[in-house]
Amino acid sequence: MSTIKKLPFHLTNTLTRKKEEFFPLNPPHVGLYVCGPTVYSDVHLGNVRSFTTFDVLYRWLTHIGYKVRYVRNITDVGHLVDDVDAGEDKIAKRARLEQLEPMEIVQKYTNGFHDVMRLFNLRNPSIEPTATAHLIEQIGMVQRIIDNGYAYVVNGSVYFDVPKFAAQHNYGELSGRRIDELLTNTRDTEGMDEKRSPLDFAIWKKAEAGHLMHWPSPWGEGFPGWHLECSVMSTKYLGMTFDIHGGGMDLKFPHHECEIAQSVAADGQAPVRYWMHGNMLTVNGRKMAKSEGNGFTPEELVTGNHKLLERGYSAMTVRFFMLQSHYASTLDFSNAALQAAEKGLEKLMAAATTLAKLKGVGDQDAPEVTALEQACYDAMNDDLNTPIMIAHLFDGVRMINSANPASSAGQAGKLAMSTGDIARLTGLFNAMLYEVLGLRNENGPKADDGALDGVMGLLLAMRAEAKATKNFALSDRIRDQLAALGISIKDSKEGSTWDRN
Repeated sequence: MSTIKKLPFHLTNTLTRKKEEFFPLNPPHVGLYVCGPTVYSDVHLGNVRSFTTFDVLYRWLTHIGYKVRYVRNITDVGHLVDDVDAGEDKIAKRARLEQLEPMEIVQKYTNGFHDVMRLFNLRNPSIEPTATAHLIEQIGMVQRIIDNGYAYVVNGSVYFDVPKFAAQHNYGELSGRRIDELLTNTRDTEGMDEKRSPLDFAIWKKAEAGHLMHWPSPWGEGFPGWHLECSVMSTKYLGMTFDIHGGGMDLKFPHHECEIAQSVAADGQAPVRYWMHGNMLTVNGRKMAKSEGNGFTPEELVTGNHKLLERGYSAMTVRFFMLQSHYASTLDFSNAALQAAEKGLEKLMAAATTLAKLKGVGDQDAPEVTALEQACYDAMNDDLNTPIMIAHLFDGVRMINSANPASSAGQAGKLAMSTGDIARLTGLFNAMLYEVLGLRNENGPKADDGALDGVMGLLLAMRAEAKATKNFALSDRIRDQLAALGISIKDSKEGSTWDRN
């Protein structure tokens, strides 16, 4: 029996700038919120890296026994072109350019986002709320902020009073920004003459004539501020204070700083206990950006249809490449790095295939296997350190080759593994490669969909019987273990259906 320790888990908390042991508010339940995309254009690679980071976090917390409610929103209104209070709504602008209705744009790019998430094998969140579906709650939060004296109304717009809030609370605690420095760096933007301070931001914006997206409110026709939606939806589904909030480093200020201020101003509570931020992407040492001509899309990366790419790379190669770097470090794309990742992934998948063919020798367990198991768990529990865990898996590859009589190392009799060792290594590789890292064996045998349909029908019938007899533990175990294999179950009044994530 394995004696490895699966806890405790530590993560770097951006709020305290320290690596801390994770203590959920209501164990074994964990509330996780991640800022989703603004659906006005195709998903870019920076999005993929950020969402992959929190997909692995979701997978890891689930693997070590937590029941995670993962909320990732869709921004379908309120995100202006300049990311502040100026310019057009990004979705409305794209709708005008493509001569479509704004909600057609939302649907088009939401579908595209989901396609990319499936391509890179990201699990679906527990809840995926949209900003437009929560307008009543957003209007309610704006009113609470006004009632508490931290916002004011001007010509149908509502502005958050940053200096007044900062005089009583620690505004800038997350980002490390100071009020005097922010004031020095401000610039004139639309609506500046309406604000009491250039630092104030709109939590409800008046819709000018011709604005495509607007709704009635106590202050007139308008739309919510970009920061407001995340404050509303995170706390609605996870509680006034919840465990983890994630996002890209670029969202730390102003978006996440404003989220904290809004929640404290409205309800008197800091909303998040642990903040996590993923770092940026570079290409050959330069920041990835369209203006640099190096901002290739996921589709271009897979097809190779970009001047900077020598050829295309599979989605799993790209995912594996991303996970070979710690989420908090800068990740640099290059053809050489992608090709090295491709070879490394092939070695891991080949080793996993070899494991299935090995036969045990004797009944004495090798201590190396126990040490390898513990090393992998320790790495992941140390701030989600995927590169170190992957390095340990390559140590496992050497063990497998040493025990494989078909290899030169195996013929030399370097390592004898028992049947128990092989079973534990198989379980470790399956858990870490597929369940935790979320990789797929792209060169493996294809599943027979007809047989899979039959197996799934049988499992759903067994689960329905378990629920009917109130054996909810078995019902949940079937659902959770299928989720670990990339298969999600959806329950409804008509019964249960399944789909591949």
